Formats: sequence, C-alpha cells, structure tokens
Amino acid sequence: MRYIVLIALAIFFISCNDNENAKQILMQYRIDSLQKEVANIKPGLGELMLSIQIHHAKLWFAGKNKNWALANFEIDEIKEQVDKAFLIETDRPEIKSLPMINAPLDSMSDAIIKKDTARFNSAYHLLTNTCNNCHKAVSFDFNEIKIPDSPPFSNQVFESKK
Repeated sequence: MRYIVLIALAIFFISCNDNENAKQILMQYRIDSLQKEVANIKPGLGELMLSIQIHHAKLWFAGKNKNWALANFEIDEIKEQVDKAFLIETDRPEIKSLPMINAPLDSMSDAIIKKDTARFNSAYHLLTNTCNNCHKAVSFDFNEIKIPDSPPFSNQVFESKK
C-alpha cells in the first residue's frame, strides 16, 4: 500500500511540475524496489549446488543406461547452473574455486558425445572427485558427493529408447 501511495504521489508531482529531478527520484525508487525484489527471488549458492547435485545423480543413471541424449541434457544443465553461480554469486569467496570443475565437465561432455561408456565412467568419477575437492578447498567437506545407489526420481525413465 505504501508503495502505491508513494508512486501515486510521485506521478502527481511529476505531472504537476514536470520536474526532471522528480522524475529521477521516481526512477531511483523504482530501481531500488526492483533490486530488492531480485535479491529476494534469486537462488542462493546452496540452491544452485542442490540443483547440480540432482543433475549429477540423473547424469549417472542416464550414462549407465546409455541414454546419451538424456546424459547430454543433464551435463548441459550442470553447466548452466555453474554459469549461473558465476553470474549471480560473485561476492561469494567459494566461487573462486569453482573453475576447477570446467575440465571434468569437458571430459564428461566428450565421453557423452563419443557415447563411450568406459570414458563416461572415468569422467564421472573425475567429476565427482572434483566436486569433493572443491568442497574441501572451501571448507565444505562435510558435503561429500558420491556415485548414487538409486535414481533420485522414481518417475523418470533412464533407459534409452533407441
């Protein structure tokens, strides 16, 4: 309600006076309000890492079942979340260690493109170990990732249809 009243007053003031300063004040108020809204809805690093963990697990079952299309989708989702972390969590010191994930992601992508199960297994182990090494480097080693025992979702088909 307060927001609506302030905007109404600002619009009235602008329309009555056509004052450039009043327009700037209104625009700054809008900018400040939008910045607060964005801060409230942007995911934190924990949410981004949880998303990566889910895609990491789904990636395993896609690759184990030679569903290369799904595996490719999951590795792209992981890359997207990593990119998002770089973009929106710039003030977090943990982000400085995140580039160590790039080489394992590239190895994984290469294995998927080549549809090479042995390379996939090796790349997956490297990816998992790199996640854990990054967690150790930033004092989050209590958050250890492993190769999953069971699919994270019972309502998804991981077997390839081809």
